[in-house]
Parts: sequence; C-alpha cells; structure tokens
Amino acid sequence: MPKETAVYTHGHHESVLRSHRWRTAANSAGYLLGELRPGMAVLDVGCGPGTITADVAALVAPGRVTAVDTGPGILEQAAAVAAERGLDNVEFAVADVHALDFPDDSFDVVHAHQVLQHVGDPVQALREMRRVCRPGGVVAARDSDYAAMAWYPETQGLAEWQEVYRRVARANGGEPDAGRMLVSWARQAGFTDITPTAAAWCFATPETRAWWSGLWADRTTGSVYAELAVQGGHASTEQLTAIAATWRGWGEEADGWFMVPHGEVLCRG
Repeated sequence: MPKETAVYTHGHHESVLRSHRWRTAANSAGYLLGELRPGMAVLDVGCGPGTITADVAALVAPGRVTAVDTGPGILEQAAAVAAERGLDNVEFAVADVHALDFPDDSFDVVHAHQVLQHVGDPVQALREMRRVCRPGGVVAARDSDYAAMAWYPETQGLAEWQEVYRRVARANGGEPDAGRMLVSWARQAGFTDITPTAAAWCFATPETRAWWSGLWADRTTGSVYAELAVQGGHASTEQLTAIAATWRGWGEEADGWFMVPHGEVLCRG
C-alpha cells in the first residue's frame, strides 16, 4: 500500500455516524475555541457529517468555513446540517489532505478532528495543513489513542476488541494510537511552536453507556470495519459477534466506565 494511501477503517455506517453526529465544538474541540474569532477563514479537514463544522461556522461568522472530506456523500450530510442551522458561511469540497487544492496562506485556522489516525502519511498531511495556514494562524489536530483507552469492569471481550481494532486500523494504513504521536508528527512537519494538551470523553452514566456500547456493538458486526476485519483475517464473524455481545453486556453494567483519551496540538510557525 503506498504511504499516502489508507482505507478509512470505520466507513460511514449508521453506527459510525451516530457517534460522529454527537460531536460538537464543545465536546470535541474545546482546546481550539479560544483561538476562534469572528471574521476568520477556517479550513475543517475531514468534516464528516458536519456538526463540529457548523459550530465553528457560527463562532467565526461573518468569516467563512471551508469543510472538506474525501467523498461527496458525507459532504451532502454536512451541508444539510449547515442548512438546518441557517448557516450561509460554509462551503464544501472533496479533498485529499495530503495534497490540498488551496493556495498557500489561505486560512487563519486549519482544523482536523480524528483525521490523522486514518491517513497514510500524517506528517505530509500536517505539512499541507501548515502550507495553507496563514502566518500567525494556527493548525489544530485532535486524535484519540486506542491503546490508552480504559474501562471498568475489566472485560476480556473488550480487550479482544481493542486488539482486533488496532490490527485492522494498522493493516488499513492508519495509526490507531495517533493521540500520543501528534507532537512528534507536528515537529516532523516543520512546526516550531506546538502547544500539546490532552482531553477525554467519558461514558459512565446509564444513558451514555447504552449509547456508546450500542454503537460499538453495531459497528463491530455491521460496518466497513467488520468487513475489513474478516476479509483481512483479523477476526472471524463468530469472534466479532461475541465481541458485540460483550459490548452490549458491558453497557448494562451498573458500574460501567469507559474513557477515550485524546491528544491535541495547537501548532504555529
């Protein structure tokens, strides 16, 4: 597989979009909010269904947000979110982060949420994000770290899920533990002023446990990830079915707790 070629491990199955639509600027880009000002030009890389994009667009209006992703189908969903919120300062385009079709110094802020873990060459992606960011602007990236995820009660089935997912993601050309690598990647991309932080999602109430466990149970058996796991020989259909059952069982645990840690970087220079 060429270095810049990677398969998006999750795909856009309903169970994946169920998670992505939950994301907001507040719960997924809090480290960036202090950098946003009205009138800014923002590039949102890998915008997905557009909920974070729409939040950012409202914050920088009358500035403009350009939202890009790799396929027109998901961009149509993002455009629908912007339209539902009455936002007229967002435009959408298909793009490859390794070779962005924008001139140098085009944007005040370039943002990518949960993108670098899925690309073939995250350093080249950051170089391109740096190229299109204006002097004095900021490049922001946030990625989860699968190896650092933690849960209670200790459950062998979830440990198996973690192992299988990381194998599948790496076989697809991605890096599932990207959160811990963001600083290194940013340095390799030429940034000299890097502010690193970390934050976590926590699912520990009955409602959030049911939601998180349900979407991962469905993703484990019905998504592109499930197909790739079987096709690549990383797990059998029977194994995935058992892992999905473990997810549903964990979701019913009265004391259940799950943490998703993220690395974050604000890069300048």
